[in-house]
Amino acid sequence: MTRFIAACCLTASLALAAAASGGLPATPGKTARSAPHSALPCVACHRLGGRYSDPASRGNRAAGCITCHRGYDAIFDRPMATRLGEQQFVQRSYAKWDSGFFAKNCSSCHVRGCLDCHGNAHAMVRPGMAACQTCHKGYYTGWDYAGRAPREDNMRYQRGLAVNGETFLKMLPDVHYRAGMTCSTCHTMASLAQGKKAAKGCRECHRPSPKVVEHRIAAHLERLECYACHSAWAPQEYGTFFLRFRDPRQKEDFDLRPGESGEYLRSAYLRKQDAPPLGFNAAGRLSPIRPQFIAYYTDIQSARNSGPENILLAAEWRAFFPHTVQRGTVTCEGCHDNPRRFLLERPSERIYQLRRDGMQLDSFWSQEGQKIVNGTFMTASRYRRMAGKGPAYTKAYIEKWKTFLNRVEPSSRP
Repeated sequence: MTRFIAACCLTASLALAAAASGGLPATPGKTARSAPHSALPCVACHRLGGRYSDPASRGNRAAGCITCHRGYDAIFDRPMATRLGEQQFVQRSYAKWDSGFFAKNCSSCHVRGCLDCHGNAHAMVRPGMAACQTCHKGYYTGWDYAGRAPREDNMRYQRGLAVNGETFLKMLPDVHYRAGMTCSTCHTMASLAQGKKAAKGCRECHRPSPKVVEHRIAAHLERLECYACHSAWAPQEYGTFFLRFRDPRQKEDFDLRPGESGEYLRSAYLRKQDAPPLGFNAAGRLSPIRPQFIAYYTDIQSARNSGPENILLAAEWRAFFPHTVQRGTVTCEGCHDNPRRFLLERPSERIYQLRRDGMQLDSFWSQEGQKIVNGTFMTASRYRRMAGKGPAYTKAYIEKWKTFLNRVEPSSRP
């Protein structure tokens, strides 16, 4: 009789749980399923069977999800899952010294299944911006959208605001962020599954106003990405050092932020957060560029180091889209009288003496010995033509400055 009463109570409890969740009862110890999945029978997702089957894993190409979400398994063939670009970079750089480098330092962020972004197995949700920025943080585009830039790696700079335990510099957020737009507004699931970076381009929402002086210059609209002018800032890392320790106890002496690897520490020669340099992207349009990695390798084999030190393995740049868009732009001189922004720095203007520091480059802002992996640098001859100040340039320059003067309030009143 006692067992019968207990069974009745358990049945009633499960029924109440099912009513509360809007569908089938939750498994004891598991999270209740959220709508609309709560209305589905278990086998709708777990159709592969087996107690431990994972219907959302990359291993079985999300067999339990794509019955309804058709075509989205293609995301497993895209960069978020394959990390092909990063793997190829490591193969031509750090892997020459350590074949296990990628697994030791780069394996924490890649898509292993739908739940990486969509949350708990039985309470799946559309990923919010916080879910995206779990991986798109630090030097990867994503944090900048919310006005965050990576701090220096030394522990004395690890202070102030932090998200998910990682500190950052507070910068000006993207104008779209301030308007309440999330990542998925432009980066839809369908676009990611198709291998596109975004579902929409700038001009599908914005029409260049002819009232803006720069918009009336045909070459600007024909040859420049919108974000070449409208990206206010971007995180830039000049000189990335990976220090390998054969004795992990020696890592503490360097006082650098611990990373995911028990064998390596990472630091940078210089970090900047201003307007990034410019070059041509794969479409042949002028775009912001930044060091993908100017990569150095040191192997600390003993207290009296006898291993390789500060070996330059790659000096590679990448054209990219900083998510730091603002309405305004730099002035004319910011491009037309700024050879350093095109990695054409004059030797007489160099501040950093890299070769004297054993860095094996003349300058971070010299094209010599460096390349853009998805584009090209502007040649010196083309820059000279662009920087030539003909009558059309002078006319537009004066008109631009008149717009500034018309906005300035008198410094004093009679």
